[in-house]
Amino acid sequence: MSSASSPPSGSQDLLDPQADQDIPAVPSRSSWASKYRGATVEDLDPPPALSSKPTDPISTALLNAYERDYTHLTVVSEDTRALLGYLNIPRLKQLLKNGSVRDNDPVDKAMQKFRRKGSVYKVITMDTPLEELEEFFNGGVNGSENQDFAVVTDGTRRFVLGVATKGDLEEFVKRRPA
Repeated sequence: MSSASSPPSGSQDLLDPQADQDIPAVPSRSSWASKYRGATVEDLDPPPALSSKPTDPISTALLNAYERDYTHLTVVSEDTRALLGYLNIPRLKQLLKNGSVRDNDPVDKAMQKFRRKGSVYKVITMDTPLEELEEFFNGGVNGSENQDFAVVTDGTRRFVLGVATKGDLEEFVKRRPA
């Protein structure tokens, strides 16, 4: 029988402020996280996705991006509208400048294809919390690669709804009242 003056076994940790020092801290999110206050990707108001087909001329894709001030365009299958990859416009300009591609070449010569086999796909929807979007940008889906943009889809990944960039997230934080 235990003494009335000593706490039950295991409860000492509750009384000892030093006891939880061995517990690893939850990784802290950036200083932006406190400013998100429950906001989701929908609150970024991402512009509708602008997609190219693999056979479109690079010049057409570039013109479409310039007209809308987009930095990334998705590339979709002509037949199934399945997401195949994307065009990173700053990278595309560099490829044109160094002669790797020409403006009359098809988009598929310059597009970056999504890796499908053996890779994890992080679904980003309009309901994704901005904290998760920030984590995606900072570590990618597997924590090893930074991402410049996220393709926003419906929950079933059937429809591309838009593209969100790190810049969109930064602008949201700047314009949101403290």
